[in-house]
Amino acid sequence: MFDTMTMTKAMGGACGALLVFMLGGWAAETIYHSGGGHGHGDDHAQGYKIEVASAEVEDVEPVEEIDFAVVMASASATDGETLWRNCRSCHALEAGNHGVGPSLYGVVNRAVGAEDFAYSGALVAVADTWTPENLQAFLENPKGWAPGTAMGYNGMRKVEDRANLIAYLASIGG
Repeated sequence: MFDTMTMTKAMGGACGALLVFMLGGWAAETIYHSGGGHGHGDDHAQGYKIEVASAEVEDVEPVEEIDFAVVMASASATDGETLWRNCRSCHALEAGNHGVGPSLYGVVNRAVGAEDFAYSGALVAVADTWTPENLQAFLENPKGWAPGTAMGYNGMRKVEDRANLIAYLASIGG
């Protein structure tokens, strides 16, 4: 089946392909480094230097602090129920029924670690009670508020959404 001529053709094809790849690499290096050295140890950089006048920022508007109690007073539990879909993949609303995360039945104003769930030490160290303010801070940025938490959620951006979700959770088992 295989004779000497077939083996010679196969080796010749492989060597020819290797030669084409090596020559292509050499050509690409030559084109890439043309006009300014070879990029090895010299001070020539690829690209253009753009001079920018240093602008001093004088009129920086301060970030307006939002009073969460005011937002919470106008929160809608009905709207919060639709936001619950983000949470239900890991949490349950039935008392004592834990998923990946603890049950959120009666979570508002509940002590952290009150359920028979192994909370991470990061949460226990940051708060004693799940007040609406603590829940708001946690839902905004879980890893920023409680570094080392096991919760893999990135956070809820809008303060109104957080307030609506907390209002919904307060209506469940509260």
